[in-house]
Amino acid sequence: MYKLWNALNESKKYKWVELSHPLNNDSPVWSGIPEGSVELGKVVFDWGNPILECVIQTFKFPGQFGTHIDFPGHFIKGSVRSETFSVDQGVYPLCVVDISEKSKKDPRYVVTVDDIKEYEAQYGQIPDGAFVALRTDWYKNWPDMNALSGAKEDGSENFPGWSLEALKYIYETRNAGANGHETLDTDASAETERTGDLTCERYVLQQGKLQIELLANLDKVAPAGAVLIAAWPRIENAVGLPVRVWAITE
Repeated sequence: MYKLWNALNESKKYKWVELSHPLNNDSPVWSGIPEGSVELGKVVFDWGNPILECVIQTFKFPGQFGTHIDFPGHFIKGSVRSETFSVDQGVYPLCVVDISEKSKKDPRYVVTVDDIKEYEAQYGQIPDGAFVALRTDWYKNWPDMNALSGAKEDGSENFPGWSLEALKYIYETRNAGANGHETLDTDASAETERTGDLTCERYVLQQGKLQIELLANLDKVAPAGAVLIAAWPRIENAVGLPVRVWAITE
């Protein structure tokens, strides 16, 4: 009788896949974040209080913590922040571009336009407004920060990621809605070394787009045909927030 209820029941026939990492007080954070910035689950109202028998906790964390969403104001001075984005901007057709085998052979692999075109040759053109996720299987390194960053004894970082050319293709040729990845940064470490900046991340946010970092379980999602849903707290003026992300997939 009710179309949306029927649609929900129909969606339950598909697989729902968690795409975000669990968080606790020992979860890794970027080394530039001041010590003491993470304090999850501190009890501030406990059992036995005569006012009310219940527990209340507080949670302190950086915006860029765990699986998180970045808003343009994170990198672009004066640009839009969290309050600009409405609920319909948390639901996307999902395209998963798989470079996991290439990343296994070369942990500094940089995705190319040809990689994106190979995906399209197999699965069809990236649809307008899609969320394009880069699968590297790097999420399996969580929560080891050294493994996530590919840290070497010489101090270098070594992990795969986006190239500026690939991002320009998905946004300027295909009009993607957002992008994401399983790694710490948008830019492959080799790109950061080459440019001396997070040029790829700066580009995405300069377009007024959203991105989600430190995704998980992309290997459990169909490369095409799935839907991604992202939900974040409605906190105003945020440049980034931890996000719960999941996919509904065949």
